Amino acid sequence: MGLISFLKEKGAKLFGKKEVEATKEVALTKVQILEAEIKRLGLPINDLRLELCEQVIVEGATDTTEQAEKVVLALGNIEGIGSVANNIYVANPKPEAVFYTVQAGDSLSKISKAQYGDPMRYEAIFEANKPMLTHPDKIYPGQVLRIPQ
Repeated sequence: MGLISFLKEKGAKLFGKKEVEATKEVALTKVQILEAEIKRLGLPINDLRLELCEQVIVEGATDTTEQAEKVVLALGNIEGIGSVANNIYVANPKPEAVFYTVQAGDSLSKISKAQYGDPMRYEAIFEANKPMLTHPDKIYPGQVLRIPQ
């Protein structure tokens, strides 16, 4: 999958004021915050290793390409992250999904019509992006989504 680019100024706001999280007065580093987000989302990845420099470098192992793509999207759709280098080993690789960056005025049905020719297939896009998406109407410009084949 390689290097995936994201809009650095868009995404979930996990860093900044809350960068130092007061959980038993233990300060969390940005890498620990990213690891906690992957865990919170319940994304299955073994031996997760993250490095944060100019980009996030993610390593580990998953069973499917879909799981690896979701980990990459969960990391990249965070404000302040401009790119993710995917070095995840996939045990059962399948063809990669297309990544789509949401534009102003987009909806899942509009994206579905453009990608599949049928606006009613928006649920396939919604399901492909769970648990990062919690509702079909909760997308934002700059967010990157998986579009399954």
